[in-house]
Amino acid sequence: MDFHTARALLEWQMELGADEAIGERPVNRYEVPAAVAKPMVAALETARPIPAEVDPVRAAETAATAADSLEALAGAQRAFDLCELKKGARNFVFADGNPQARVMIIGEAPGRDEDIEGLPFVGRAGQLLDRMFAAIGLARSAAHAKEALYITNVLPWRPPSNRDPEPAEIAMMLPFLQRHVELAGPDLIVLMGNTPCAAALGRKGILRLRGHWAEAFGKPAMPMTHPAYLLRNPVAKREAWADLLAVKARLKEAQ
Repeated sequence: MDFHTARALLEWQMELGADEAIGERPVNRYEVPAAVAKPMVAALETARPIPAEVDPVRAAETAATAADSLEALAGAQRAFDLCELKKGARNFVFADGNPQARVMIIGEAPGRDEDIEGLPFVGRAGQLLDRMFAAIGLARSAAHAKEALYITNVLPWRPPSNRDPEPAEIAMMLPFLQRHVELAGPDLIVLMGNTPCAAALGRKGILRLRGHWAEAFGKPAMPMTHPAYLLRNPVAKREAWADLLAVKARLKEAQ
């Protein structure tokens, strides 16, 4: 077959949609002859040691323990690279409100609005949360600690499509959350929803847990239904109001 005939045949095949040449027998491009493989492996092992697998929970504990202020803790958590959620999130969401507040609210994770703004509870659920606590005289914008709120989440990065956080993700962020509570030093904690209860209490079932005082990170803790749940189930607002009154009464007793 001459050059021009071969070229015409190749162009005709390309017009039909052929985009690669395939031989009659498969070829394993990754196969290394046995005589060559062993020296190559030995050379690679000598050239660079195989790194040991990093325990993300242990790494988080080390980073969190070393933080001696909320600013240092935020920096350490922001720099933590072992959580895959970080790669898909727009913003790191640490906290909002007054760190000196008597009440610390712990939510689940940032949603779409929170991921955009870099602050917790700023969407529809966050607006309802603000109205709920305003009804008992507390606000994230208050300057005085007795009237203020401090708000954070178990996870600082948004899960894809707002899915539920996975146990491994909660476990590696737990040391940061525990240190967060230690450094803020609130009088009591409000656990907003199932994920905070799983992280802080090791239990789920918010509809059973809500309204009953527990202890989390050495602090009195009130589990409450998440504002997003209340938006879907307005009838549950009656129970949420009872929980808010319990929080208000506990604060008054501790004065």
